[in-house]
Amino acid sequence: MGVLGVGLAGYLDGSDSATTAPVVPTYSDLIPEPPKSIEDVEGLPVAIPFHNPYPRVTAPLRMVIGSLNVDAPVITLGMDSAGIPQVPLNGGDVAWYDFSHKPGEGSNAVFAGHINWEGKLGVFGKLSEMKKGDTVKLVADDGRVFTYEVFENFSVDPKDPASLKVMAPTEKDIVTLITCGGTWIPNPSQRFGGDYTDRTIVQAQLVRSTDPAPASEAADG
Repeated sequence: MGVLGVGLAGYLDGSDSATTAPVVPTYSDLIPEPPKSIEDVEGLPVAIPFHNPYPRVTAPLRMVIGSLNVDAPVITLGMDSAGIPQVPLNGGDVAWYDFSHKPGEGSNAVFAGHINWEGKLGVFGKLSEMKKGDTVKLVADDGRVFTYEVFENFSVDPKDPASLKVMAPTEKDIVTLITCGGTWIPNPSQRFGGDYTDRTIVQAQLVRSTDPAPASEAADG
């Protein structure tokens, strides 16, 4: 999963850099180069030992998508030095981007997850199947649950600077979920054998939230 392949730094600070020639890295640009003897599995990385350059900061949330049988931990990631969103380094985590808003803050909370990893279905492997009315729940460590209802499911071209709009602040409290989609295009020159043509975007609006659990219940739970 390469998220959106254009730099976000200029876009988020209001400069014009996002409208000039965009940097279009692939996911492979975000991790150290694997050994040359490593083979690809349908263009996806096999078990590659490497140092994780991003500190694993566990966000106080889990993401639950009942229609997809997803119950996954949420980690906090940001942008690298080139202004490109970092991505989870396994197939099971969901990333919340710290350049976006937190759930419940009244704007756009942006999340990303892999469609597949090491030849297996990733946490967002069936994201394209979500329908209007499906729910996305974010469960905080204090027991609060934020429930969002899907209102959009569409695709964007990750090389198009206009695709960055899905990460922009919004007037309503929504979540934006991102993964790869479209067609897998093999390319032997890329470390993982190719890339997907599109990114699948699901957006959902907050419909309810619960109060935090009492301190005694949180301690027991």
